Amino acid sequence: MKNYLQLIRHCLTDVREILPWDLEERLAANPDLLILDVREPEEFAAMHIAGSMNVPRGILESACEWDYEETEPELVRAREREVVVVCRSGHRSILAASALQVLGYTNVVSLQTGVRGWKDYEQPLVDGEGRAVDLDEADVYFTPTLRPEQRRPRNGSKAA
Repeated sequence: MKNYLQLIRHCLTDVREILPWDLEERLAANPDLLILDVREPEEFAAMHIAGSMNVPRGILESACEWDYEETEPELVRAREREVVVVCRSGHRSILAASALQVLGYTNVVSLQTGVRGWKDYEQPLVDGEGRAVDLDEADVYFTPTLRPEQRRPRNGSKAA
């Protein structure tokens, strides 16, 4: 049995990653590049890279195909386009990029460090209304907060 990070590492054997400065260069060189944000809609509405498309990870596979309620025509037609998959930190995007490759997408990569890394590189983010997001406020948003019940038990138990 693999855990979450082991699953991600396994997918990295087939998925290429790029860094935020690579994405900046790719955007300048290829105006047809598709940035696919696989975070949940509320995460996307809070802040995202301008011009990106939001397709949550949970419906990605059906969004890539015709004849489903989740079908996203632009995404279905993007199998030959350059696609950069993004998420919050770069983990979900690796899983999503792997799924896209299985579905026949030929030029797909994952943004290592995700939207958080894009912000750390001091690149602009916008909210759901298209307004610029203050990067200091984004720092607060991207600071992880775990509830006590989400933390690994300290009693030595190996509970899953």
